[in-house]
Amino acid sequence: MDVMTLTVPLAALLGLGTAFGMVLVAVGVSGRDNGPADLDADSLLSRFTPGRGRVDRRRVTVCLAVAVVVAVVTRWPVAAALSAVGVWVLPAVIGPDRDHARRVARIEAIATWTEALRDSLSGAAGLEQAITTSAIESPEPIRDEVNRLATRLQRGWRLPAALRAFAAELADPTADLVVAGLLMAARGSAGQLGDVLGELAASARAKVASRQRIAAGRNRNRTSARVIVGVTLAMVGTLTLINRGYLAPFDTAAGQLVLLLAGGCFGVAFVWLAHLMSDRDTSRILQGVADSAGTEAVVPR
Repeated sequence: MDVMTLTVPLAALLGLGTAFGMVLVAVGVSGRDNGPADLDADSLLSRFTPGRGRVDRRRVTVCLAVAVVVAVVTRWPVAAALSAVGVWVLPAVIGPDRDHARRVARIEAIATWTEALRDSLSGAAGLEQAITTSAIESPEPIRDEVNRLATRLQRGWRLPAALRAFAAELADPTADLVVAGLLMAARGSAGQLGDVLGELAASARAKVASRQRIAAGRNRNRTSARVIVGVTLAMVGTLTLINRGYLAPFDTAAGQLVLLLAGGCFGVAFVWLAHLMSDRDTSRILQGVADSAGTEAVVPR
């Protein structure tokens, strides 16, 4: 049997196995279930996974399919593995930041709800009644969480426990500040709660404006990354199809090692770029409140 006839399937098999292993490693490292989902990523690796605690099978299938095609066309196992990993991680770096709009809409909703709660305090009998009233027309991005908060209060939950559960569900630094103010009011330190809520709402809106400016700068970085990736892929594809002899040195083991080093350099550069584009204001002052929320069980009143 012709050696070339064996080489192509062998290259495809090696590329498939290597790519499958690298994708599994990426999923295993970054696909942990860390509890309630936070719209602001708490780790760099979480930017590269479609969801926590689950694997997108269609995405894995696409990665493996690309790896097989690259292995058959190039007969380079390293190129097959790098292409599979690239298909997995590059959309999070050079693709549109779909989470940005959700994060901004959520912060704006928190600001709107905080203002509504402030306005309700003047005509309500107390903080709990004001919260229940505010749930009637709460903003869409946080409507479910606010409705659950109102439902817990109606079912007899203590206000501090209900607020902690509310903060754990939102898992947002801005919401933590609002909940902290409400917790202080629930303990008898209300003071000028209306003024505090107004200042927190204004701070949230300023944060939205700041995020919009930051997003504009990140879009420029994404555009630059798209150009780099597009030019590199176009050059490699053109050489592979038109002038394969120019790439002949990569057919050797030493060439595959060089290709692996080059791919590693690209990987480090894109990880660094993802770090630059990641959110920095993700620290929460009420981190881990879900556990304490359950200790103050429903109390009959």
